[in-house]
Amino acid sequence: MNEEIEQLLGNLKLKSIAARLDEMLGAAESNATPIPTLLSQLLRVEWQARQEQALEARIKRARFPEAWTLESFPFKVQKGVKERQMRSFAELEFIPRAENIVFIGETGVGKTGLMISLARKAVQNGYRALFIKAQDLFDEMYASLADRSTRRLLRSLANVDVLAIDELGYVNIKPEQTNIFFKLMEERHRRRPTLISTNLPYPTWQDFLGNPALTKALLSRLRERCHTVIIDGPCIRPQTG
Repeated sequence: MNEEIEQLLGNLKLKSIAARLDEMLGAAESNATPIPTLLSQLLRVEWQARQEQALEARIKRARFPEAWTLESFPFKVQKGVKERQMRSFAELEFIPRAENIVFIGETGVGKTGLMISLARKAVQNGYRALFIKAQDLFDEMYASLADRSTRRLLRSLANVDVLAIDELGYVNIKPEQTNIFFKLMEERHRRRPTLISTNLPYPTWQDFLGNPALTKALLSRLRERCHTVIIDGPCIRPQTG
């Protein structure tokens, strides 16, 4: 590669083309590849590299704690989950329809793994996702009151294509946090889907949210467009000792 071409590729930030240009020019010369075909090949190399970089960035921003996929989920062990239903969700039609998915079940039955698997599938298809533990979410909500950043926090969370909230119900929250959570669900209602994993059936949500009227209003919005997956099966978490 001569210095001028190298300089231009650097200025245009075409790093992938620069990395493979000599190799591909040599192959093109040997195979008498037409110039339009070579140009197409070079541009495809750059495009694919940028797609991969964008995917890596979306995965990083999603904050997945584990590398779950539907392919790695042990459906043969967890008989309480309908694989066909999960594969149907993986078609991602629930996203443009703004349909929520709530996984209800005991600890260790695979709720989090399924939620991560679907959110990862969304990321792989160009959507933005965010995984967050319920405790961390409510902590952020409470902290936002101190510096008056609640509106900014809600705007950020409301605009995520797929929001995955894990372990809802394991936390003790204050009335202010319940109010902010309701506002979040209200802003995502009919606009963007929310995935939730919880050990609590719907009738007991008011026990931890602490406001029966607000809980009723929240569940009305959440369940209007919602798939509820109740997992009544064995613990699939590896046991030690």
